[in-house]
Order: sequence, then C-alpha cells, then structure tokens
Amino acid sequence: MNHHPTSRRAFLKAGAAALTGAMIAPERILADPYAPLDPRAHPSRPGYPHGDTALSAPIRVTGVVRSQERGLPRIPVTDGVQVVDTADDGTFELITVPEQGFVRITLPSGYRIPLNRSGTARFYHPLTSRREQSAVFELEPDPTPHDDHTLLLLGDIQTENAMEMDRFHSLSVPDLRSTVAWLGREHVFGISCGDIMFDDLLLYPDYEVGVRDIGVPFFQVVGNHDLDLYSLTDRGSTETFGNHFGPGHYSFNRGAVHYVVLDDVFWYGQGYLGYLGADALLWLQQDLARVEPGSPVIVATHIPALGSQHLRRGDESPRTSLAITNREALYRLLEPFDAHILTGHTHECEHVFEQGTHEHVTGAICGAWWSGPICHDGTPNGYCIYTIRGEQVSWRYKATGYGLEHQMRLHRTGRDPSAPGELLANIWDWDPEWTVRWYADGEPRGGMERRRSLDPLSVELHAGPDLPERREWVEPVPVDHMFRVVLTGEEREVVVEATDRFGRVYLGEWRR
Repeated sequence: MNHHPTSRRAFLKAGAAALTGAMIAPERILADPYAPLDPRAHPSRPGYPHGDTALSAPIRVTGVVRSQERGLPRIPVTDGVQVVDTADDGTFELITVPEQGFVRITLPSGYRIPLNRSGTARFYHPLTSRREQSAVFELEPDPTPHDDHTLLLLGDIQTENAMEMDRFHSLSVPDLRSTVAWLGREHVFGISCGDIMFDDLLLYPDYEVGVRDIGVPFFQVVGNHDLDLYSLTDRGSTETFGNHFGPGHYSFNRGAVHYVVLDDVFWYGQGYLGYLGADALLWLQQDLARVEPGSPVIVATHIPALGSQHLRRGDESPRTSLAITNREALYRLLEPFDAHILTGHTHECEHVFEQGTHEHVTGAICGAWWSGPICHDGTPNGYCIYTIRGEQVSWRYKATGYGLEHQMRLHRTGRDPSAPGELLANIWDWDPEWTVRWYADGEPRGGMERRRSLDPLSVELHAGPDLPERREWVEPVPVDHMFRVVLTGEEREVVVEATDRFGRVYLGEWRR
C-alpha cells in the first residue's frame, strides 16, 4: 500500500498561498473504488476537508515521544491528515493549521494508556493559534503484557437526562465493574461506540464519572447524538466532544492488534449522514500503510458500514443515516487485513460479512432508549466483550445483570400469534458459524430453522402507538437471529442447544 505523506514544503506553500482545493468527491470513490487515493485531490490547505476557505496561518509543531527519558523511534504522529514518524531520538516536526484541532500519536503497545483526570484516554495535544508549538508525549511502560487483552465495547449509552444517567450508573457501571474484576490482572480497556449522550452534552461529566468507577481506560467514538447541533458545519459539530475526548479519528496498538477509531457522522447543519471525510480517508491510508498486511485490524465507528436493517425492512438499500455512504473506500483500505468493524447506532445485534470485513453491530447499553430491559430486536441491554489472544479475536455479548451463559431467550408456543404451535428462540449474537439444535424430553430432534421475524417480547413491550410509555416511537424491528421449531403438543420439556463459532455451548430450556 503506497504511503503519500504531505510534505512540509508543499504544506507551507499551500498555507502561504491560501488556496482552495477540491475535496475527494464520494462519487469518484464509488465510480472507481480501486483507483489510488491521490492526496493532491485533498484541499490544498489541510484542515478544511469540506470546502471552507478561510484558514489560520500554518503553525510548526515540534515535540517528542519518550518513555523514562528515552525517545521512542518510529511512533506515528498526525494532525489527522498527514502522518510523520518520530526520529531515532523520538523527536518529530509537523506543519499544520489550528483548525486541525489536535496533534496525536498512535499509542504503541507495551505502554500504559495515558489518561485524562476523568479516566478517558489521552493520546493527543490540542493545537493553538501560536505559530510555534511544542507537544511532549510521555509514555509509561506497562508491566502487564498486551499480547492477551480484553476490549469492552459499549454501544449507545445515550442518556438524555439525570434519570437515565442514574440507570447507567446504577445498572451498567456495576455490571462492567464486575466484569473487570472477573478479568483479574489482564490488560483491559473500553471503547464507547458513539451516542454517549442523547443530545444534552452537559451530561458528559456524568459519563466520565462512570468511566472512573469502571476503573479502566476508555476511548470514545463520535455519535450523531454527541454533536453540537447548533453548528452549521461538520467540523464545528464536534467541538464539545473534542473538549472532553480529543479528536474524532485516531489509532492505537494493543498487542498484535491495530485499533482504529473513525468519526463517520457527517453533520451538514440540519441533519447527518454516514460518511467518511477526505481527511479521515487520507489519514487512514497512511496509518494502515504502517501495519503489516494480514494483521488483525479492529475499526470502531458509530454508524454501521452497511448493516442489514434495510434488507430486513424490505428496502433495496440502506438510508444514508444508517450506513456509511462511501463505505467502498473503507473496504478497499481494509482489504489487506483481518478486519473487524465494530459499530452501534441501530440498537440491535447482528453480524454482517461484506468485502472481506466482519461487521459487528452491537446491542445498546440503553437497550431501546432506556424504555425497558431489551433493544427493539429483543437483545438484552448490554455490551460486548472482545478477547484477544495474540492475533486471535473472539467475542461474547454480555447482558446487563446476567451471566455470560445468557445468550438466548425462548418464547413459548403461541406467544407469536402468527406462528401458533411454535417454540421460538432469539439467539442475539448468532452468526452463520453457529449451530442451533433442539432436544425434546431428552431426545435429539435436529437443527432449528432460522426465520426472519419480530421478537415476541419486543412486540409485547414496544408495538403500537402507546408503547412503550417513555418512548412511544420505539417499534419492534425484524431480526435474522430468530429460530423456530413446530411442537406436536406432546413435548413436556424442550432444550435448545446453541454452539458458537468458538465451540462454547449455551442452553435454553422450556417446560410445558
């Protein structure tokens, strides 16, 4: 993969001339997704990827990345567009503009994750308007090995008020804290996968209190409800988010895994769509050029790259607010790697395999917007635990308030009026590598049939104009992880056995 950094001379020339360049148009990417990305198509003055023209004067950022008074070589440093590597003594120089917001590093494995006072990760320094600026990154060696580590992925906490924030603190945080304790001395960190808030950004400090209580470092992803909605520009919409958590796109390494966080929410003043800006794509190309092909790469975004909700609802293509509209560019950049894309946004659980990537859409911490104990697809409120052993990545959904063995819910025959005589099993973390069998009165009866349908409990709690009481607009969504079997009426006890792709077996029991 080619590496096209922005040269210092070109940058200074562009800054002095104050010229306006052309951005990478999404139609160009979609028309020929395998054409090389050309940095000359980026705005001639980096920092305004969306066509703005009035820029501050360029600034020179000099600094060092070091640990125990020793400079660390070959650490990527970026302003979000260009990437430079530290020299043998750990020093670097970067010419940028204040509008880029931050200079940040790709955190190397083997070192502790630096923290803000809130417990969130700090791998960045804000840029100022000064012509000359310094940035020193001090890293501390971590005595805990990183080859084996655990990621806690939180989808859509989405607290709108003090009552919902109290639920996060009283239900979710203790559950997460118990998981951290169960993991013992393993290296653990978290990613909040967007929609941390529900528009009221004054509640960010309360989320930060929760992070401190959980007790492990957290990285954050920008969600569509994490924006300054009064902003008329995409860049301005993340000002409050940035003040708390830093830049919207960045990367870090833990063990053999390269992690990437992307802001895929494009705000156009009156709404949003799923889109990766030209700056993020140019940065990502350079970032991934430093990763060994074939390595595991885990990308966290808020809006799914594709998802399948549109297919389950009978639509030919996803709405622009439910998928990344220029996802072909992302797929192309991820081709050389063992790539997982972790997302939230849709408050449901599913796995989508597209162009060599494995997309994990995780259930929400808040479920169906704090209206009850489940998401609108029947997945319990909860989060996902990713276990990394060397280059091997495994995962398991963790329902809030339940043990790890809770991976399905059975619905009695007759619960679904459209399927009288059937026993239904919602196995929310199912993917095509699972096997699902059933037993009646101790005798094996074979596999269960998968059928697209609504979750009966979601119908009971959410269907109709008056339900649920707190969120009347929530409705059940069709899902592809529902299994069924027709009973004869003579069975006294039924056991459903689900085996995941990692050989772990989960049981569900129903008695007449």
